[in-house]
Amino acid sequence: MTKFVFVTGGVVSSIGKGIVAASLGRLLKSRDYSVSILKLDPYINVDPGTMSPFQHGEVFVTQDGAETDLDLGHYERFTDTSMSRLNSVTTGSIYQAVINRERRGDYNGGTVQVIPHITNEIKERITRVAQNTNPDVVITEIGGTVGDIESLPFLEAIRQFRKEVGRENVLYMHVTLIPWIASAGELKTKPTQHSVKELRSIGIQPDILVCRCDRQLPEGIKEKLSAFCDVPVECVIPCIDAKSIYEVPLILEQEGLAIQTLSLLQMKQRLPDLQQWQILVKRMYNPNHRVEVAIVGKYVQLSDAYISVVEALRHAAIATRGELHIRWINSEELETEPPEMHLEGVDAIVVPGGFGSRGIDGKIAAIKYARERQIPFLGLCLGMQCCVIEWARNVAKLKDAQSAEFDENCLNPVINLLPEQQNVVDLGGTMRLGVYPCHIVPNTLAFKLYLEEKTLERHRHRYEFNNAYRNLFLESGYLIGGTSPDGRLVEIVELPEHPFFIACQFHPEFLSRPNKPHPLFKGLVQAAISRSRELDGLTAPVQVS
Repeated sequence: MTKFVFVTGGVVSSIGKGIVAASLGRLLKSRDYSVSILKLDPYINVDPGTMSPFQHGEVFVTQDGAETDLDLGHYERFTDTSMSRLNSVTTGSIYQAVINRERRGDYNGGTVQVIPHITNEIKERITRVAQNTNPDVVITEIGGTVGDIESLPFLEAIRQFRKEVGRENVLYMHVTLIPWIASAGELKTKPTQHSVKELRSIGIQPDILVCRCDRQLPEGIKEKLSAFCDVPVECVIPCIDAKSIYEVPLILEQEGLAIQTLSLLQMKQRLPDLQQWQILVKRMYNPNHRVEVAIVGKYVQLSDAYISVVEALRHAAIATRGELHIRWINSEELETEPPEMHLEGVDAIVVPGGFGSRGIDGKIAAIKYARERQIPFLGLCLGMQCCVIEWARNVAKLKDAQSAEFDENCLNPVINLLPEQQNVVDLGGTMRLGVYPCHIVPNTLAFKLYLEEKTLERHRHRYEFNNAYRNLFLESGYLIGGTSPDGRLVEIVELPEHPFFIACQFHPEFLSRPNKPHPLFKGLVQAAISRSRELDGLTAPVQVS
């Protein structure tokens, strides 16, 4: 039977529940247990698809096209397991489902209430993951912080869940903060005690405490937490701040998190195989090269808005023994200031995805700078569309070239809607979402990177390259490196006369893994390192492989 782990958080928000859940998933997988991880988010939006990146960070897209919380990206990267729309649940989606049933008359005229109707729907979503994927363990992260009013239905649901599936099949894990008070020179347990008290007041006794801290916990602190929170001392697990999130599974393994989890769930103890993970962390902390990559976007004030892009670059840097440095560039600033003021000295430039016209001319300026200065470049989704606009304006001499997203009446809409999207009104969930096949054209940079003729990539966009301009682009020097299998949709464009200049309509960052970087990001970082070494006068640059 599937076992269930519920991860809650206390004291402060952004405590790291997602990384703890993902790390536990990695540790269980290293013991050859299958895992699925579910996120229960308390906000009333149906999904984060229409939320501002400044509000919620990146929107992560699953294989089946669900727009989800960025934590699902951590789950996938740590466990190397593809999630689906079943793995993301919001208060909005729960209430939407219950209200739809009420409108259909499914409740036979009865009064619809939080208990039992909302809590039953939550429990059904948890069970559905277990039934559809049949993993050994389902790890469920409860968004928000214990004490938040919007989290109460989820907490009540998981309280009921243990009684229904059996106590031996459920484990409650509480992630909390042990702050260091510098003026007193002490670690303080009181915030954790209050958080556990709040959790116990609604009927949940945590089995394991994961304690976020900036230094090792003395045995006396562990014993105090054990006594006041009624948790065995061996289940008080320190989680000390790490330089990288990829070190966290190794820290938690050393502290015994997986061993205690398996013991409490009455599962067989198995020896972990973390050798590959240990190697990648060692490589990350022992680089041979320094590489600086500029990310030119319009949400750079919140780095979480581009978290999968950053992690994909980090994966590529680990694989190439590079020490990654990110230079964040607000694309709006490039609209009023020369690009060299912000981009001088970078080894590579990435223009990521986004929506809306704000900052677009700045992105186009950065692309022109990369093209003319021969700087390795990667464009993602909107970044590819900006590449097309830049080329149309500055090389093909279509001065009024634009995307119909920004000006539907422009004379040369080199980026335009597909015919089937022309009459779409709703914004949420109506784009080209999820995995689509891409045919890689032989004798291109794309083929050199992928080393295969077909790949599957995740999309999140509504506008496409306008085929009315395809011949013009081909004749003026652009190369199409990838298309849809029928050749109708342009998926990858590149410049053959450039050391490394490639852009794609999809989001390759969603498929990058710590131990398996995406080919486009690996190629970019390799090209950036080669350029850096050449500028330093060093020989034997890193080759794109």
